[in-house]
Formats: sequence, structure tokens, C-alpha cells
Amino acid sequence: MLERDLTPRLLETLAYSAATAIIGPRQVGKTTLALEAAKATGRSYIYLDLESERDQAKLAQAELYLTDHLDKLVILDEVHRAPGLFPILRGLIDRNRRDGRSNGQYLLLGSAALDLLKQSGETLAGRIAYLELAPFNLHEVSPLPPDELWLRGGFPESLLAASSARSLRWRQDFIRTYLERDIPQFGPRIAAETLRRFWGMLAHHQGGILNTAQFARNLGVDGKTAASYLDLLVDLLLVRRLTPWHANLGKRLVKSPKVYVRDTGLLHALLSIPDKETLLAHPIVGPSWEGFVLENLLNRAPEGVQGHFYRSSGGAEIDLLLSWPDNTLWAIEIKRSLSPKVEKGFHSACLDLNPARKLVIYPGEETYRLSEDIQAMPLHAAMAELTK
Repeated sequence: MLERDLTPRLLETLAYSAATAIIGPRQVGKTTLALEAAKATGRSYIYLDLESERDQAKLAQAELYLTDHLDKLVILDEVHRAPGLFPILRGLIDRNRRDGRSNGQYLLLGSAALDLLKQSGETLAGRIAYLELAPFNLHEVSPLPPDELWLRGGFPESLLAASSARSLRWRQDFIRTYLERDIPQFGPRIAAETLRRFWGMLAHHQGGILNTAQFARNLGVDGKTAASYLDLLVDLLLVRRLTPWHANLGKRLVKSPKVYVRDTGLLHALLSIPDKETLLAHPIVGPSWEGFVLENLLNRAPEGVQGHFYRSSGGAEIDLLLSWPDNTLWAIEIKRSLSPKVEKGFHSACLDLNPARKLVIYPGEETYRLSEDIQAMPLHAAMAELTK
């Protein structure tokens, strides 16, 4: 089993929070992580899958059933399917607190940010901590070749498939299942083919500045509808909106976000890219690599670090700007070249922002200086630097 970076933080959270929610896309490994963490605590636990009719039947009288297990860690999988549970959990948590059992009572697993947050945000305020589980990152699968992770993406079933063909088939089935079965659970009814076209447009636009009006015209819908499609995919943790950095610099800055399909395996499946040779010859290769690096860095970054990009009308540009809680900035340029060169726009942006670190991430193996204050660095080394 590949160990997840989130495991230590999950165990720590279970030790101090009454309820913990792990959110992440379907099939990302939430259940496996939850069960391993429950075993590691050494406590008794029960697991209920709310997609199972048998487990749903157990919760027909939810308060009675859960009252019988107040001394255990209760794992509720796909908890967004039972919104009525949240007020009950609040009462049981408060009862446990009065009896001196305040931490590690409930572990909630959900396949989307939007429903879980809406349902539990007010009901369990002050009683719940949220953790996000992303697909595997490079640090977690370090024995495997980085390009394998880049091509197949980080979903366990895709990454560990016996062949590239099986991996691609799994991702195609995953996309179809999301469109036809899962997404209709989370929002108003959207035609699967329309949403697939929109998702495909985002794939072709990987790393580009968001132009909602253009997407709306191509789909034949209004701008508000296209924006709602994007919001849904963002809430389902399938697409990332990378927001621009705003500072009072007296310059005209780009204010629209960039958009990325978060998992490059899904990106390649949406574009029908079956193998590495096809990927390397495809126009998307640069934006795909940029998205891969960006997701790995943001997934590995410590809590509180925020990711942005910077672009001015004068051509100053930084691919990824990491903002630390102490207001320190790291400027990161991403290059798919073994001999990366820093362009004028990066230098201009660094003059504007004066970042503490200037890094160029490239697909090589060595770390070396491009200039006195700019380092070229492999992705795995940059991820290590983030956690020092």
C-alpha cells in the first residue's frame, strides 16, 4: 500500500476534533485512508457506506443506532447522501462532550466539497475539521517513474492498472460515471453530453485564462449557465481555478483566473491521449506538464500556503506564485525543457513582487543555479523544499 501524505494530519485531527470530514473526488482513496487511520488509532470503529441499502437500513432510526455506538469511531462514507444526519450528529457530539468524550467521534467521507460544506457548515460549526484528499502526488509514489504519474494521473485504479490501455479505459469509465450518475446528485439536471463538451473544452483550454463568455457561445448557453457548470466541476474537486495575485503596484493586472483539469490522467482521457508518445507530440504537452507540476506543489505545500499566478498587461508573468502565511512569496516558473531559460516576463514580475525564492521547475534530475538568485530544480526537489 502506498502511504498518503495526509495520514499524519488525519490522525492528528482525529485526536483533537469531534468530527473530521475528508472530501475528495470519487475513487481517490478516501475509504482506504479512513480505514487505515481508524486501525492506527487503536480504537473500536464501525464503517457505514451510505450507498449500501443494508447500511442505509441501519440508519432508518439513525439516532437510536448511533447512540448504541457512542464509544466508537463511526465512519460514514458518502455522507452527502444523508443530509438529515447532520443535526443528529450535532446532538450526539454534544452528548459525548458532556460525558467527557470529546474527540475522534465521527469520520465523514464525501465526494464533493459543495454538498458536504453546505450541509455541515452551520450544523457542525465548531465541531468539525475538513481535510481534502487529492489523487496521488509524486512524493507518495516516488518508486514509480514520474512520467507514469503524469500520463495516468493520480487516481489509484488508473495509476496502478496493469497496462496503459486498462488505465485509459478506467479513466474513460470514470468520466462517464461522473457525468451520467454522480453529477446529477449534486446539482440541477444537466445533460451529460453538454457537460462532457464543457469538460472537454476546459481540457483543450488547460492553463488558459478563463473566458466564460467564449465557453458559453461554444456551448450555446448563456454566461450564467456556463459559469454554473464551471462552479460545479470546481466544487467536485475535478477542476482548479487558479486565482490571479492582486497587489497595489500601480500596474494593470490580469483579473480573470486560470483553469486547469486537476488530474492530468483525466485531462489526457478527455483528449483521447493513450500513451506518452502521443502526449509528447500533442499541443497540450506544455500546459499538461504545467498543470501536473502545479497540482503536485499545491498538494505538498504546508497548510496556509496559497497558490496564485501573476500577469500584468505589460508582459510580466509568473506561472505559480506561492503566498506563505507570513506574506513571503515564492515565484515559480514551469518549463518542459531540459535546458530551461528564464524569460524577460519572469524577471519583470520578480522586480514587481520581490519574492524570497525564485525557482524554475524542469523535468531534469539536478538542481543548479541559472543565475545568482534563480535555481532550476526537479519537481521532487521542489516538493521537498516546501516541507523544510
